Amino acid sequence: MDTARTKPPVHHSLHTRRMKMEDGVTLSATESGEPGRPAVILLHGGGQTRHSWRGTVKTLGELGYHALAFDARGHGESDWSAELNYSYNHLADDLEAVIGMVAAEPVLIGASMGGMTAMHTVGRSKGKLARALVLVDIAPRVDPRGLRRVHDFLNGYPDGFANIEEASDAVAAYNPHRPRPRDPRGLMKNLRLREDGRLYWHWDPRFFASRNDEQREKSTNRLLDMCPNIKIPTLLVHGAQSDVVSSSGIDELRARLPQLETALMPGAGHMIAGDRNDAFNSAILEFLDRLVPTGTSATRD
Repeated sequence: MDTARTKPPVHHSLHTRRMKMEDGVTLSATESGEPGRPAVILLHGGGQTRHSWRGTVKTLGELGYHALAFDARGHGESDWSAELNYSYNHLADDLEAVIGMVAAEPVLIGASMGGMTAMHTVGRSKGKLARALVLVDIAPRVDPRGLRRVHDFLNGYPDGFANIEEASDAVAAYNPHRPRPRDPRGLMKNLRLREDGRLYWHWDPRFFASRNDEQREKSTNRLLDMCPNIKIPTLLVHGAQSDVVSSSGIDELRARLPQLETALMPGAGHMIAGDRNDAFNSAILEFLDRLVPTGTSATRD
């Protein structure tokens, strides 16, 4: 796809926004583009931050969209919940609040946990909250082996790291197929320095500790029951090397979402945007350009 389109791109710098939720938790966001333009909201995966979407947010803003990516509660620069309000219902409440802050029904792009949040939000709603949905390597039912590997990583290293090199080693072990960056200092945006002088992952460790197999099975079945309420165009982008999304999981989702389109990313694992960012952007931009071109009106129905 030619991302230059027929009009010169509009250049917009990235800027930070703080958004207070109803229960007092404040979320941090990065946005680009002009409010009032066709909106795209991006949701990161568990253990990630909004910075995983930085390149995509910038590109979307330049192409005439209003793009916004935010740190989920308990992640990144967003607040931790003192009451441990980390269920998918609370995550969906947050997303619904953010949707109310943009000028048009947005396209929702959600990776892993973010995709689950988006499905919950749209599936439980009686009205039309979004124009379209992009799921990034996630389905209601995932491969338990891949899920266990993700779970072990997110709950590992409770004592933190002595330095950035130790944290970089942990990431390299989790993503052995991805080239290791020459300078690991970029990883600091995913870490917090505590009073003991050690570095810890940016997320609230209680966020993932509260999830168990029984809860996941209930959440899976609930979400599958919600799927018939998701009537908007939906694209699933999945990695050829993913150990999370399986062909059976895709088939089960397609049975509930007959409008489902899929895009396979060769050479990508579960972290598609990081593994194959250019190919990922090309796939979602083709989908967006077909359904929500930037020349369309951005007013609510």
